[in-house]
Amino acid sequence: MAYEPNQTLDCSGMSCPLPILKTKKAVDALEVGQILKMIATDPGSKSDMEAWTNKTGNKLLEYVQEDNKHIFFIEKS
Repeated sequence: MAYEPNQTLDCSGMSCPLPILKTKKAVDALEVGQILKMIATDPGSKSDMEAWTNKTGNKLLEYVQEDNKHIFFIEKS
């Protein structure tokens, strides 16, 4: 499914915890229902983002892996 993000955050080259911290800041700035597209290259980012969205109540709408990029679509709840 293709989501139309309200904002894109590129965390390529960053390692934990920077992608989570930057994602939190970006999601906090969104309105409820808006979507953030976050791109990461850290292999641990999939489990990190799943844990973070579960903990915060935000929705992980979709996860896609393209080559070494991990792409997340997160809806602010």
